[in-house]
Amino acid sequence: MKKLINEENEWDHRIEVTLIEGPADYITMGQVAVALKKMKRHKAPGLVTEMIQSTEDIGTQWISHLCHSIVKEGCIQENWKSSMLLPIYNGKGDLTECRSYRGIGLLEHAVKVVERIF
Repeated sequence: MKKLINEENEWDHRIEVTLIEGPADYITMGQVAVALKKMKRHKAPGLVTEMIQSTEDIGTQWISHLCHSIVKEGCIQENWKSSMLLPIYNGKGDLTECRSYRGIGLLEHAVKVVERIF
């Protein structure tokens, strides 16, 4: 059966999660610095990782404050909850087959850093 590119997979609702209560863990500047170092460089326009890294402690502190506000408020910005997924032809196979493409998700780099930390 062929899958369309935008088609979602079936979810069987059998995922079990253990609820953990109590105060959220403090996110350290060291954790943010490690996440920034792991980010790929020279990939996309916008607020790119190199810009955040070039500010040294200021950028690390900014991302740290951002993470703390997300944890404190218990929510993330609405426009960060989705991304645009673009199909990119992988250079092999039939152009009409979904398996001949790979998806590239477009997200703001700050969101990518926050995702890596969480």
